Amino acid sequence: MSTDPFRPRPVPQRAFARNLRMGGVAGGILGASLGAAMGEVLRGRRPDLAQVALTPANAVRLAGGLAHLRGAAMKLGQMLSMENGVALPPEVSAILAQLQASAPAMPPRQLRDVLNAEWGAGWRARFQRFDVRPIAAASIGQVHRAVTDEGRALAIKVQFPGVATSIDSDIATLGRLMRVPGVLPKGLQIARLLEDARAQLHDEADYQREAGALAEFGALLAGDPGFCVPEPCAAFSTRRVLAMDFAESAPIDTLQGAPQAVRDDAVARLIGLTLRELFEFGQMQTDPNFANYRLAPDGRIVLLDFGATRSIAPRTAGHYRALLGALLAEDAGRVAAQMQALGYFSSEVPAARRDLIVALALQASTPLRMQAPYDFGRSTLIEDLARAGQVLGDARDFWHVPPADLLFLHRKIGGMFLLAQRMQARVSLRPLVARWA
Repeated sequence: MSTDPFRPRPVPQRAFARNLRMGGVAGGILGASLGAAMGEVLRGRRPDLAQVALTPANAVRLAGGLAHLRGAAMKLGQMLSMENGVALPPEVSAILAQLQASAPAMPPRQLRDVLNAEWGAGWRARFQRFDVRPIAAASIGQVHRAVTDEGRALAIKVQFPGVATSIDSDIATLGRLMRVPGVLPKGLQIARLLEDARAQLHDEADYQREAGALAEFGALLAGDPGFCVPEPCAAFSTRRVLAMDFAESAPIDTLQGAPQAVRDDAVARLIGLTLRELFEFGQMQTDPNFANYRLAPDGRIVLLDFGATRSIAPRTAGHYRALLGALLAEDAGRVAAQMQALGYFSSEVPAARRDLIVALALQASTPLRMQAPYDFGRSTLIEDLARAGQVLGDARDFWHVPPADLLFLHRKIGGMFLLAQRMQARVSLRPLVARWA
């Protein structure tokens, strides 16, 4: 029997089944942790439950359980993987990061039941073709290719059953799981993170909301020669099904073999778009999964998946603008003031810890101040920051969970950095950011 946690399997729909699954995950983690702790006792050493619980084996148990449930459970695992090894050991974050890239597909019978409920039993007659095998699957739903009876090629995203109605109970269950001793560092308060995850999931589970974001981004980028946003199809879209034009395209990874100038241009476009989202549009698509960016035959970048779109308040954008200016000027005092205003740390944080966070921010922003193009392919910035931040990770008595907006913004920025690294791009960043500072 396959042990692959991402193989196709039905999505548990009832709260009892979902809670039972998470109870099994919690029991497995606790049992393994206690077993490891007993081993330490037998060796004559005092066990540290946090250390024996935060293991790759337990991370595999957690990732598999979250992937099986999809929805809120999987989304929380994705959010926990965003913090890049500060709160969790890097090897554990790496395992949870698998949840960013893939999810199990639901079996054809369950797919049929969902579409019967949304479109009626005779829906197949409305299509010349409907591919049962999905072309993608994520935490909320999976995507199918289809052609209508009128010949319109569509990409159809179908939501996993029970995801929308189970969000609140899943978050409550996950809150209990996270309180299993040692699952998270002592003192780390995730109540706000759980609440933000709950709100985000309700937004993402509303495909009518996503259709609106899709249409709005399409209007914002209409006529832009660098991007393509598929048009939603209202005739086949419901609250749980989102239909849009199918855009012929290839994975963004195909650019890896392109000339240097082509790779540089594509990455510069995406970085420029991220800045426009933050400072001009007032809303950002915060999921930087590489699968959400595709390359059209004419060279445009196709933008997909707007479920994770988040609004950015003018006041927040103003603080980011001021922070960007302070970083470019290397003004540590202004950087600290703006970071505190945004919620990177509170006023109660010890001065030494605050100064370390500010120093890391200045180090991370070094590429923004360079006059020459930044060579992402040769960059060691992520590794350098990880080493420099080791002291921050070891200071477990002052944990602070920043607002979810910061986590999602850093998720987007981190995703752009990793994509630029994969493309081995060389981009002059200072001209891109200076106009917004």
